[in-house]
Amino acid sequence: MDGDLDGGRVSGTPWARGRLLGGFGGPRLLFGRMYEDWGVELAVFPPPGARVLCIASAGDTAAALHAAGYEVTAVDVNPVQLTHARERLAGGGIREGTAEAVMRLGRGAAARLLPSWRQRELHGFLRLDDPAEQARRWREELDTEGLRRLMRVALRPGGALAVALRPSFAGVVPTRFDEALRRRLERTVRTHPNARNPWLWRLLAGEEPPGAPALWAPGVRLVCDDVVHALEQAPRGGYDAVTLSNVLDGPGADFARRLRSAVRHAVRPGGVAVVRSVREPGPDGPGWAAQDRSALWGVVRAVRLGGAAPDRRIEP
Repeated sequence: MDGDLDGGRVSGTPWARGRLLGGFGGPRLLFGRMYEDWGVELAVFPPPGARVLCIASAGDTAAALHAAGYEVTAVDVNPVQLTHARERLAGGGIREGTAEAVMRLGRGAAARLLPSWRQRELHGFLRLDDPAEQARRWREELDTEGLRRLMRVALRPGGALAVALRPSFAGVVPTRFDEALRRRLERTVRTHPNARNPWLWRLLAGEEPPGAPALWAPGVRLVCDDVVHALEQAPRGGYDAVTLSNVLDGPGADFARRLRSAVRHAVRPGGVAVVRSVREPGPDGPGWAAQDRSALWGVVRAVRLGGAAPDRRIEP
């Protein structure tokens, strides 16, 4: 792993503040873990050995791509976040970020008010390996009227999350995010075995599944930079694929235009770009989000860049 954090310019993106919530001060750790199912990337990326760029975040995706045989560059505009990724990729532990702190408060409220969301009962649900039984238990025991009331208070406009988030991020959250998230959770437990779904363990329990190993990815190159600037400065066609997490959740249209242009510059024709969003899907549907083992995302797009030809979506 590259021991130096290469400096770079920062563009006008709210991610550069290093804060999901309001308040003042310097950047903070946002994510102690990652909530993106890197199985999507492994399904759509070129064969191992390819040169790929990802958002560093907490290091999980970078480690998975490195383990699969890719040449990985991991970029993050938040120096605190990048330091955490560097520590984790060297086998270090998980620290609580802002996202985990917010989810911990929500899980604590659910456990106090709803018996089926207490640790023992929740762990029993997460150890299930049969999606049909999981779906039944979700409907009958977990997705109760009490949960619905609690999620409405927390996740609707004017609720606790919307009030706490910085305005640029609050505007991305769907108006009825409580209903959207419940649908996404039901889709996930109906499709994927809980016991082998670390993303569900992280979201619902704030834990890794039993026996989960520490990350170890000594070959990942870490770069402290805004992802648009990093792509603009890369050699033309220098990457075979990029995965950009949900970097477009929050920034405005100018940033999105710059990002599209930078991706077309840095990724070779025929290469792949993956992007996620918490937004609700439009007429084109959720894309890979319907297959993603993480319940968080409303849309996951995988696009094959065409060079002179039109870009083409890679559908599941």
